[in-house]
Amino acid sequence: MRKTWSALVGLLVLALAATGSAPPARAHPHVWVTVETTVVYENGAVTGLQHKWSFDDMYTAMAIQGLDANGDGTYSREELAELAKVNIDGLKEFGYFTVAKLGDKVVKTKDPTEYHLEYKDSVLSLFFTLPFEQPVLADAPNFNFAVFDETFFIAFDFVKDNPVKLSAGAPAGCTASVGVPENELEQFKALNESFGGQLSAGDANAGTGMGYAQTVTLGCKKS
Repeated sequence: MRKTWSALVGLLVLALAATGSAPPARAHPHVWVTVETTVVYENGAVTGLQHKWSFDDMYTAMAIQGLDANGDGTYSREELAELAKVNIDGLKEFGYFTVAKLGDKVVKTKDPTEYHLEYKDSVLSLFFTLPFEQPVLADAPNFNFAVFDETFFIAFDFVKDNPVKLSAGAPAGCTASVGVPENELEQFKALNESFGGQLSAGDANAGTGMGYAQTVTLGCKKS
């Protein structure tokens, strides 16, 4: 019974995310996720993304209920394994809330690998690697990715310090920058005018409250 409840808690986020219907500018998040991502490089190309998603206090408290099987006050990877699988299986329907693009073309991904949950310092975090179907050359132009829920039921936000890392094997001169795409900033400016100029630029750039997806742009200097 306890395991079943925990599995349902894991699915709750995903089910509610699918039912969100309010426009992004009016929606309010119910779950907060802090994102850290490592871009995986192999042989001069990007082969995938390694995500770490850390959940808010309320979701963490619900999700771990009944999972301390041996009652030792800690939550091992083994005790969290079933919940991790529930989340990974459920996330597939939503494309793992990750969209990578090369220009206007979506970069397709495979099923996640190396996934697990970790409970540390009262925070529950989901780790998983999302491999690309085909590698993308490191210096390919207009290559970017974003992690977001378009319904804004879940608020994804990159950590402030060092949010995106490059793995070993990244060619010299490669960088990752986090921001809001210019077209979305234009939308924000128009929305701001309708609010009488009361919104701040931080409302768009922070990725909280306005539903704008922070986009990571990847690139390498030509040798």
